[in-house]
Parts: sequence; C-alpha cells; structure tokens
Amino acid sequence: IKMSNPHSHHMHPTMQSDVSDHHGDHVMSPDKGHGDHMMMMQMTFYFGYKNVELLFAGLVINTPGGMVGACIGVFLLAVFYEGLKIAREFLLRRNQVNVRYNSMPVPGADGTVLMETHKTVGSRMLSLAHFFQTFLHIIQVVVSYFLMLVFMTYNGYLCIAVAAGAGFGYFLFSWKKAVVVDITEHCH
Repeated sequence: IKMSNPHSHHMHPTMQSDVSDHHGDHVMSPDKGHGDHMMMMQMTFYFGYKNVELLFAGLVINTPGGMVGACIGVFLLAVFYEGLKIAREFLLRRNQVNVRYNSMPVPGADGTVLMETHKTVGSRMLSLAHFFQTFLHIIQVVVSYFLMLVFMTYNGYLCIAVAAGAGFGYFLFSWKKAVVVDITEHCH
C-alpha cells in the first residue's frame, strides 16, 4: 500500500479499505475483487459469514450454510490433529529398538543401598519406521499451521471450531496416553 504521507491516514486513491455491514460481516469495497484481488485482513474478532476467505483464494464463505460446513470441516481437522499427535507417540513407543536397562546402586536415606534402574531407548535413523514418523511429522506441521491460519481469520465461529475440535480430539485420544510425552506440538 502506497501512502501519500507517512503520517497521513489516507490511502493512495486506487486503494479503498474494507467495511463491515450492520451484522459485522466482512464486506469488500466495490472496486476490489477485480484484477489484483486485494482484501484487507481482519485484525479483530468478529462473527460473520460473508466474504470470509478460508485458507485459499477461491475458498470464500458467503452463506450461513457455508459457514456451518466450514466449521464442521475445521472441527474435524482439529480432531484429526489431536489424534495424529497421539498416534505418533504410540508408533514411536512401538518402534523403539535397543531397549536397555541399566541398574546402579544409590545410597538410601537410612544408610541402605537402593538399586535405581534407567531405561535407555534407541532407534535407527535409516529405518522404515523413522521415515514414516518423518512423513507423519510433516503432515502434523502442515495441519497445525492450517489450524493457526484458520484461527488468524479472527472469525469467531471458526476460532470456536478450532478450539472445540482440539478439545474434543484431546478428550477422545489423550486418555490412551500412558506417558506424558509431547511430540513437538506446533502453533496450537
């Protein structure tokens, strides 16, 4: 955006800002949407369903039904993300190799000697399991950034869908966690 004066709040004559209607819906000004597809990013939370651009330029929500469908899809994506995190942990534990137990004497409080056991786990870098974990990690990162970008639309309905899906996914899958190990959670 080219400003005529750095201290001025007036934009270049060819640029116009977005406006909101009386329902708080995000509305583009008439000259936008033609040619260069300029759309200002909403910077405050709002509840609306018109002209809500979701992740891709061609995916624009304009109806209540479209918003409901988008919220269901985002909800399911967040549930999938939580399930993927738990699945990666399960696969990581299942594919551990070179498990060794080392015991060492440790002096006790009353002068006795206690045996402390440490579990050492190794894995192989060039294994099918590690390649699969790497692939799942890439999917997890991409899905987490998609969820972050959905939240950054500042649309209240979509933000609630992200939070509710993450909560429901955690409820569904996390009870199976035997050990609390968080595998590199990204932008949650």
